Amino acid sequence: MNGDMTSQTDAATTPAELRTPLSLQRRCWELSAVRKQKEKDQAQLNQQLQQTEAYLAISEQVTEALETLSGQLFEQELQMIQDKLTIALQEVLEQPLKLKAVAEWKRNAATVEFQIEREGNTEDIMRGQGGSVANILSVGLRMFALMTLDETEHRRILVLDEQDCWLRPDLVPRLVKIIHEAGQALGFQIIMISHHDPVMFERYADTIFQFTPSPEGVQVERIVTDRQQNDST
Repeated sequence: MNGDMTSQTDAATTPAELRTPLSLQRRCWELSAVRKQKEKDQAQLNQQLQQTEAYLAISEQVTEALETLSGQLFEQELQMIQDKLTIALQEVLEQPLKLKAVAEWKRNAATVEFQIEREGNTEDIMRGQGGSVANILSVGLRMFALMTLDETEHRRILVLDEQDCWLRPDLVPRLVKIIHEAGQALGFQIIMISHHDPVMFERYADTIFQFTPSPEGVQVERIVTDRQQNDST
């Protein structure tokens, strides 16, 4: 009688999963699978750690190389700006002027000072030609700045307000020619406002509007150029 009571007590206190060898075997399989996954995860973490340590070991060299490459690319772009704007100055003003861009690096940022040279002598841009040099250069620099913007967020439209104000009238068509050619090459839509005679723009402008003040307000007239008339015929 006592033996029967003891057997019943042991059975009541034994976990259900340990009552049969099959349950124990399944539990061992589950633990084995978990162990393999943990070992796999640990191996991946070790590999990532090794890669991170290898990167950190050369991070300084990589940073220096990237800074050197950035400096070289910046110098190349600056040289291109010098060359293109020197051509623009010489074509518009018909003078032996050269643009010089002096770059200086401070705290990982570049500052650029622009100068012009005439036969080896440095001149002040703001004083040169009564401001005409500054006007020409500002057009080119703004175009280069627009080129760096994301076209999906910024449309290539440039508005020039009296950009020819310091030029002699006979030089205005040359500036318009440079602006027209640059706009076509770069895909810019350019709106140019001027107080000069519309005839100076006829050869290169696609559309010309003349605004005339009157007692009734401002009259707007579209000027039909000879080139447009020839195209229509």
